[in-house]
Amino acid sequence: QVQLVESGGGLVQPGGSLRLSCAASGSRFSILAMGWYRQAPGKQRELVATITGSSSTTYADSVKGRFTISRDNAKNTVYLQMNSLKPEDTAVYHCRARLSGTDYWGQGTQVTVSS
Repeated sequence: QVQLVESGGGLVQPGGSLRLSCAASGSRFSILAMGWYRQAPGKQRELVATITGSSSTTYADSVKGRFTISRDNAKNTVYLQMNSLKPEDTAVYHCRARLSGTDYWGQGTQVTVSS
């Protein structure tokens, strides 16, 4: 079992920045493949970024060059640094951990980009 708790969401103006955090517990964090997903109202959940246990990363085309995923294994935490935010980035952001083929999800944190 893996428990995930996200934090760091909020309201930000277009062009602004936010950093999301996802704290994990219940498993050896360093072996977990982690990811950030988002779901906007009326839309399907979509992949934002992933990071492996060896810190290899992937990004959705829509966030490349603006978002950075990272992890701190000493703190059992994965981060999503979001810069140059746009209104279309507005969504609930969820953290996902993958362990032995099983996905675990956090409750999500709301990000709203609006002037």
